[in-house]
Amino acid sequence: MFPEEVLTKTKKGNIEVRNLVARGKFVWYDYRDPKTFEKVENGKSRIFLKDEEGNVLSYFVIPLKDGRLLLIEAEREENKKVWNEKKKKAEDLWG
Repeated sequence: MFPEEVLTKTKKGNIEVRNLVARGKFVWYDYRDPKTFEKVENGKSRIFLKDEEGNVLSYFVIPLKDGRLLLIEAEREENKKVWNEKKKKAEDLWG
């Protein structure tokens, strides 16, 4: 159902869909189950932030049990594609 370019494999070997949540001077995507399109169990997501000089910072966003979010710096890897559910197609990370 989803193009190979929007799928990612976890360390445990599970396949997930990179699903676009929002975009601006940032890109935020979450991870979905490719069969049910439900958010993955831990609710993780990823955000890329672009500053005025075009430098990109990347963070994994991990929800904590108390409702707060933990950001963990990640590698840039900004050449990925994401699934745009509204348009039902794969898109470049920055649009």
